[in-house]
Amino acid sequence: MKQKSRSQPHPPPLQNRRRRKIKKIVTGVIFICFLILGILGGLATVQITRLQSATSGPIDAILVLGGSIKREMYVTQFAKQNPDLPIVISQGSASPCVQLIFERDRAPNQNVWLERCAYSTFTNFTFSGELLKQWNVKKVKVITSETHLPRAKWLAQILLGAKGIAVEIETVQEEGIPGNQEFWLKTALDVTRSLIWVIIEPFYSTDCQKVERLSEIDITQWQPEDYQCEHQGQLD
Repeated sequence: MKQKSRSQPHPPPLQNRRRRKIKKIVTGVIFICFLILGILGGLATVQITRLQSATSGPIDAILVLGGSIKREMYVTQFAKQNPDLPIVISQGSASPCVQLIFERDRAPNQNVWLERCAYSTFTNFTFSGELLKQWNVKKVKVITSETHLPRAKWLAQILLGAKGIAVEIETVQEEGIPGNQEFWLKTALDVTRSLIWVIIEPFYSTDCQKVERLSEIDITQWQPEDYQCEHQGQLD
């Protein structure tokens, strides 16, 4: 009698192979996601520890957010009390206006820097934050207006905190209505993009190429028609 030949195993259907392949891909993606989350969690823990340590330390620098000349008038008192403390004015008044304010208040301006790249609150912190990081600042006092809160505070804590810089907010009393007006939608959008920026920032350069030292500005090079100082500065 002839023996029956053993039947060869049939290869799995194409559909089953696809499912196995997809399962492997999904498993790999999940593993990578958990790995990234673990790394980010570890980095966040380190940053939080640094921030907690810096919070109790002294102020290393002052950051003035543009939007009202009152803030620049206010910071001259800090310059007189702490002449060695670096001050960054992010996209504030025209350079001659700032210089005239410091001269009128007899405040030293050797350590005052004007950052001219920012065009919003978000970029106030991205551009000036990079400058503060280069100076190895651990704690900064941010000067703004009460009407600019809480957006300025949240963005400062997110964007500067990601650089290991602790933040202390100080507000200036305003007369009338300053340029910064807060809307909940604008605040929500800025906070959201700040959280996204913290993740993608390592792949981008935020160095500002328009940084002036106040003491080196030659006011005679400016024509009166080239700038206008806010009336609250009383520089007329």
